[in-house]
Amino acid sequence: MLPAFGLYTHIQANHRRSALLIAGLFLLFYLLAFALTLLWRVWTDDSSGTFEALIRAGARDMLWAAPAATVLAAIWVWCGLRLSNLILDLTTGSTAVERAEAPRPYNLLQNLCISRGMAMPRLRILETEAPNAFASGTRPDQYTITVTRGLLDLLDDRELEAVLAHELTHIRNGDVRTMIIAVLVVGIFSFIGEMLFRRRRANGSVRVKKNVGVGPFAVVLVAYILIFVAWQLSHVIRFSLSCRREYLADAGAVELTKNADAMISALRKIEDNGELKGVPSAVMELCLDNPRSGFANLFATHPSIEERIDALVRYAGGKAATMPEPGEIAPPLPEAPAA
Repeated sequence: MLPAFGLYTHIQANHRRSALLIAGLFLLFYLLAFALTLLWRVWTDDSSGTFEALIRAGARDMLWAAPAATVLAAIWVWCGLRLSNLILDLTTGSTAVERAEAPRPYNLLQNLCISRGMAMPRLRILETEAPNAFASGTRPDQYTITVTRGLLDLLDDRELEAVLAHELTHIRNGDVRTMIIAVLVVGIFSFIGEMLFRRRRANGSVRVKKNVGVGPFAVVLVAYILIFVAWQLSHVIRFSLSCRREYLADAGAVELTKNADAMISALRKIEDNGELKGVPSAVMELCLDNPRSGFANLFATHPSIEERIDALVRYAGGKAATMPEPGEIAPPLPEAPAA
């Protein structure tokens, strides 16, 4: 039996819940559309209708607003998926490499792909001392695994193989596509939310036409509350999606390499050192580790290294090894069991 079997099956339920979370994200998108129809109705209607009448009018407007919003969102997501790799490459400044330029990671990645009968994704190297890695691409001709120079210098072959297997699992499970869709949809919430709330602050109050009754004012207030709630819940869903996929990718790495201790050792070495300077937060969400501390940890996109190691120990048979003190020689990793 594969050593990752218990962990891998344990978090399949989380993988299914991720699909439900994506569905919830799109439901929030329609809630946002409804709030915008309410604002549109108040801002363009010369009459001072009652609260109930304006709500009913906004609901009727959704008959045309929902299809239009769906088309616009679909175009936005489609363009984002098509251009995601180009944007990532330009943002990070990574370089594509072949076997002759990086034989060690190239050979390890190729062997993993052969063991699974997969086409090999492109390999790119990011010249930074921070040890990290991420997978990208939403279709086979785009699949790419990017590793940093710091990661290659820090990890031995078994640890590097585990990290490559982790990123390869993200590709196998479609995690990159899921996260890019989440980032794109949440981006719509953020854009509209920030635009409206900045406008509100600039005006000093909720914008309502003069000489209107309490009804329109109450409708505008409800619309702003709906937008704020949808905006915040979209971020919660985005963070929840990212956390779940990391557990599944760790499990997949152990399934591929049959060596939980190598994955644990790699996580220990990169812990709190993987921050990529100058890259957007959306890129860090794709990385092997996205270090957060203090208040920012409340909105962490990754479970902590300790939580991930604990899962590998409990469900994959790994050993919770600690990092050696400075000057101390690290014990060798145990031999991987025969396939």
